[in-house]
Amino acid sequence: MTVDQSPAVDSRQDPPPTPSAARPAARETLEDYTLRFAPRSYRRWTPAVVGASALGGIAYMADFSIGAGIGMTHGTGNALLSILVAAAVIFVSGIPLAYYAARYNLDLDLITRGSGFGYYGSVITSVIFASFTFIFFATEGAIMAQGLKFALGMPLWAGYALSTFIIIPLVIYGMKALTKLQSWTNPLWIVLIVAPLVYVVVADPDSVGRFLAYEGKATGGISTAAVMLGAGVCLSLMGQIGEQIDYLRFMPPKTEANKRSWWTATMLAGPGWVVFGALKQAIGVFLAVYIVDAVGVAAAVEPIEQFTAAFKQLMPGWLVVPLALLLVVLSQVKINVTNSYSGSLAWTNSYTRVTKHYPGRIVFVLVNLGISLVLMEANMFAFLNNVLSFYSNCAMAWVVTVATDIGVNKYLLKLSPKQPEFRRGMLYAVNPVGLVSFLASSLLSIAVYFGLFGEAVQPYSPLVAVVVAVLLTPAVAVLTKGRYYLRRTDDGIAEPLLDADGNPSAAAYDCGVCAESFERPDVLASARGGVICSLCLSTDREGVHVLPAQTYSVAASSSQSVT
Repeated sequence: MTVDQSPAVDSRQDPPPTPSAARPAARETLEDYTLRFAPRSYRRWTPAVVGASALGGIAYMADFSIGAGIGMTHGTGNALLSILVAAAVIFVSGIPLAYYAARYNLDLDLITRGSGFGYYGSVITSVIFASFTFIFFATEGAIMAQGLKFALGMPLWAGYALSTFIIIPLVIYGMKALTKLQSWTNPLWIVLIVAPLVYVVVADPDSVGRFLAYEGKATGGISTAAVMLGAGVCLSLMGQIGEQIDYLRFMPPKTEANKRSWWTATMLAGPGWVVFGALKQAIGVFLAVYIVDAVGVAAAVEPIEQFTAAFKQLMPGWLVVPLALLLVVLSQVKINVTNSYSGSLAWTNSYTRVTKHYPGRIVFVLVNLGISLVLMEANMFAFLNNVLSFYSNCAMAWVVTVATDIGVNKYLLKLSPKQPEFRRGMLYAVNPVGLVSFLASSLLSIAVYFGLFGEAVQPYSPLVAVVVAVLLTPAVAVLTKGRYYLRRTDDGIAEPLLDADGNPSAAAYDCGVCAESFERPDVLASARGGVICSLCLSTDREGVHVLPAQTYSVAASSSQSVT
């Protein structure tokens, strides 16, 4: 069956621009390409700068608390195995996502759309990612409030408010401001973490033996169930790859000259973030064991208590509390500007597609901060591990589904188009491949988590989430023969999306609606003639610019998929 091809258009033959309510959305000075491809003209940083900025975003203190909580409950041996299991799963699943973000300059929502979920199907995963950002904002804000109470006597409610409002002026200016903040503060943060830890180990070598021997409440030694319970908490951090990608999408084009630094930065700042995260969790276990006899189990999981004890071994007493507070505040600011930024992108993505109205990213900065503040005031930190264990099932189902679609469906089965697609009209509204896999994986793992299949399998809900997603994603793709990935294989523009080196083309086109200039991957032909940018198309309420679907058989679809 022949494919209905739209006529190719040339940017020099566009109709005159017309006024549009979408025009303000095209001005990205403060918005950092919220709903679209990040153009080459904006990506002026080196791979090293982008990588360092992305790694600066993992300076959160929650890792220390998460590791400490697992260690206090299940003992050091089980805790370390939990951390390793979770890190392995997160690292493997993060590789294809990080590569696609850095190579094609898209955030995780845009990747998700074309990797099994469809244009509207990924709205649910955007909300899940937004939930990740406000849960962890609240966690870090609570830790900062604990530090302010410990050092200054500030009431917790006031500390919660301060930790929220201090972020607003820092996050408004987007990626350019975040890059400077993360790069400038990374060296100080590393020194404050490493110096006291090294000194404690050198000055008290027996601390290592006590750490390794600690059994916590788990008097039976190593237990598979305990390891999986702990891994479930750690796996809640799987959504962090989305925040890493919000930086990685600004990687420069990969060339022969920079390929080594490009790959190094992509792997370290992409899946490699979990290596640093796992080390922090293990340090959290060590510090909690180090201080538990002095402060008790409840206080031992608080990072302010952990580092105050460590600093006491290294420096004069009058410096201890100020430096511990500086570390907690610095860490909270570094991660929560990223939480706020990434959360605002996720909310904006969802809202704009559903309502076809673009309110601006800053509106959702305030929404995310408001939800976070409510969680803090409700003392979410007191039941943190329970919240994270439940949430991890949804996060794993989503991330593993997308990673499997890229690694298996795109490269092995070749049922999913290798080149990412995110534009309205090019994708089906919903793709059953990702949505069925995600829903089955998350619902089954949540059912296991709540004990619906018995207590014996209850600790294994993370394993259920991963295995179901890995198996079901290719299975549904095979059953549907890849039919629901692309609504169209031709976007109406003759020029290829990629240049000769396989990087997104930098050729510029003028949008006929907002009159702004956009690079080739961010535009497509309008059904009314000329060229339209992806965001103006997203806000087209009547759908008058959306290209018609192509009529083709399943066999034609497979043969014409973009590779």
